[in-house]
Amino acid sequence: MAVADERELTAPGVSEFAPDEAAQLARYFTNLDRGVFALRNLPEVVKGALFSRYSRTEKSLRRVLLEEFLREPEFGVEQLLAEPTAGDQVATRKAEEFYERVLVGYGDDSVAELAGAHLAVEGVSTLAAKALQDSRIGLSPLEKSTRYVRFDRRDDGGRFAYYRSPELSHRVYELAADHLFETFSDLLQVVLESTRAGFPLEPGETERAWKSATRAKALDTLRGLLPAATLTNLGLYGNGRAFEYLITKMAGQDLPECRRLADDIHGELSLVIPSFVRRAIDAKYGRPAADRMQRQSEQLRLLAPEGAEDAGGTSVRLIEFDPDAEKKVVAAALFPHSAIPLAELQDTWVDPSSVLDAILGERTNRRHRAPRALEHATYTFEVVANFAAYRDLQRHRMLTQDRQLLGCNLGYDVPPQLLELGLEERYRVAMDAAAAAWQLLSKDSGPILAQYIVPLGYRVRWYFRASLREIYHLCELRTTPQGHPDYRHVAQQMFRRVYEVHPRLAQYARFVDLGPGDELERRTSERKLDEKLRSLSSSTG
Repeated sequence: MAVADERELTAPGVSEFAPDEAAQLARYFTNLDRGVFALRNLPEVVKGALFSRYSRTEKSLRRVLLEEFLREPEFGVEQLLAEPTAGDQVATRKAEEFYERVLVGYGDDSVAELAGAHLAVEGVSTLAAKALQDSRIGLSPLEKSTRYVRFDRRDDGGRFAYYRSPELSHRVYELAADHLFETFSDLLQVVLESTRAGFPLEPGETERAWKSATRAKALDTLRGLLPAATLTNLGLYGNGRAFEYLITKMAGQDLPECRRLADDIHGELSLVIPSFVRRAIDAKYGRPAADRMQRQSEQLRLLAPEGAEDAGGTSVRLIEFDPDAEKKVVAAALFPHSAIPLAELQDTWVDPSSVLDAILGERTNRRHRAPRALEHATYTFEVVANFAAYRDLQRHRMLTQDRQLLGCNLGYDVPPQLLELGLEERYRVAMDAAAAAWQLLSKDSGPILAQYIVPLGYRVRWYFRASLREIYHLCELRTTPQGHPDYRHVAQQMFRRVYEVHPRLAQYARFVDLGPGDELERRTSERKLDEKLRSLSSSTG
């Protein structure tokens, strides 16, 4: 390993590089003479390899790139960074080989977090999408929204967009799914026309904003008809370690669709970050881990007690909380500013209101994050609400959550707008037919596969275990007036349960909205979007 060049000791603001070196490096960094800089014009594989080497040398990052990558003909990076040529594959392979040496030589899995990939997953069921999104760290998913995308259109073959597979060849499956989509299609225009009649274009409102807001309202009203089989698209960005675990976890899922996705994802990522995903489903590590997950599921299903399900409607129950949460939060807030051990701080009397005022009193908007001390207060909730609301709330990652299988025994919600329009019967016929199909599928194909036909409007039971810090984030975000009424209600009830047991801790969550939502939820947001577009247009015009 080379000894650090004395030029590395150059004072900040003065480039450590000779003119020819600076010319070679300039396109890859935002500056060459300051201690904070960003990388650019480098492929992910090179950035990851660069950082992994960076942690094991005295050299600066820019000098590592210059001396060990750009000037190393065996590495082939010059080929990779040039215009696309046949040499790209050689350079990529050499970068991957470098990763292999790091992983083997250092035994440090954290190296796999130094580069990532963008992955698109299209034409998967909403059910499988939930499995793909069930990761808390390292992955950033974005899914097609039922609020903005119409699902009333057929493909060129005349088929609606829901998942089909050999294991779902049951005679009632497609009949029930088609019925749900046909009902959605038949009602959409009626609901849209009614919405636009009830919320006409207002003075100063653009037609774009009005149409978008009213369409979102109509789609929100009818989304409960869509089955869990509804096809969706996702974009995923993640680091190598997160993708490795995602593939293994998907390979261990009960759903055959998820297991097939594991193979597909592994195959595609092997083309761009092969070193990171090589172990995901190999015979030594990944496959045994996936098989173990499947065995656990099978064993736990046999051990789980059976019982009658309660169909009492939507509910939010606080199952567990810490009576000493307040003093733990106060002690954690004081800890970094004190020389006293944490346990003693918890038993030391300090005015809680003064401490809470200090850490939370000056929050002027919900983007002023609550401090880490609030993580010392935790709550466990059990929620029964429709699956569509679960989809929206599942995306909060810094908590522990899990759900029961989708089914029809907990009943479903009927949107108030359909009651007002006299469309309740059409809605109920489709939902009840789906329930009948679910019962047949459960009997003949098992409860795992029967989930596909369950509409989003049917209720599901799940639990959240969350810290007070996440409660602040979730409840302040999900109670905004433009949110869907279903998940707003859940978030409001969660906050009320916390306030009942810890009013002093909860009172600083000033941006939780416990009032009624906007009647036309997206109207205000669309108007703000128009203002931003006008501002952008004027600044670039």
